[in-house]
Amino acid sequence: MSRRKTRPRTSPAAAAPAVTATSPCPCGLDAAYGACCGRFHSGTGGTAPTAELLMRSRYSAFVVRDEAYLLRTWAPETRPGEVDFDPGTRWAGLEIEGTTEGTAFHRHGTVTFTARYVHGGEAGSLHERSRFARHEGAWVYVDGDFPD
Repeated sequence: MSRRKTRPRTSPAAAAPAVTATSPCPCGLDAAYGACCGRFHSGTGGTAPTAELLMRSRYSAFVVRDEAYLLRTWAPETRPGEVDFDPGTRWAGLEIEGTTEGTAFHRHGTVTFTARYVHGGEAGSLHERSRFARHEGAWVYVDGDFPD
């Protein structure tokens, strides 16, 4: 998941939302965070086996502000030096709209999604078609475009 550069900025930096291992996973799957995306974030669950699961885990990493995971799962050729989290943004839900390829049998895949957020008390959404590729055997985020 990338972000548009035109969103408003706020300060000072706020703490990441409290998500525990037993909290519902922010990605929207019917599982606790620790058994779902949290296992990928911590490294105890290996790497996401599909592009869709990587997309979900990256969304959850934005929710909990896990910069290390986001950078680790970003393709080297498009990876930024750091992730600029907006402390005024609260991610509020993820809807996967479609996928192409992106399974254990593929080298590339796409995931189209809408991520909802609240910024400054106003609801908004980010609609993106993300591209993923295999890098050294693991799925990584390459880039995305905004179909709207």
